[in-house]
Amino acid sequence: MIDETTVGFVDFAGNRQYITAGNLAENDRAFLFLMDYARRRRVKIWGHARCVEGDAELVAKLMPLGSTARPERAIVFDIVAWDINCPQHIPQKLDVAEVVATVESLRERIAALEAENADLRREVR
Repeated sequence: MIDETTVGFVDFAGNRQYITAGNLAENDRAFLFLMDYARRRRVKIWGHARCVEGDAELVAKLMPLGSTARPERAIVFDIVAWDINCPQHIPQKLDVAEVVATVESLRERIAALEAENADLRREVR
């Protein structure tokens, strides 16, 4: 976030098609559709975007921590309007690490319950 009505992100070196930069050169109207599948939330943001070339300070501010990607420019997005949608048709998707941790926790719980069950059966006999 740059300020209360402006967000930005770094445009990284990629396949050299310049689709984002090319589209913004023709029309600055833009739309961000942000999805959080794990929590079934989405935010739509309307505004105007522009490419910012040669501003190392801005790029450094927007660069994700620990990223080794090569930035080419910053995209600055001035927010005009936003909306939060109903989660009704958003499928819940989880990160693989979250699923693995949850499954392992369930396996441990099942093992504990099976051991408790076995102990109780021995006591009844």
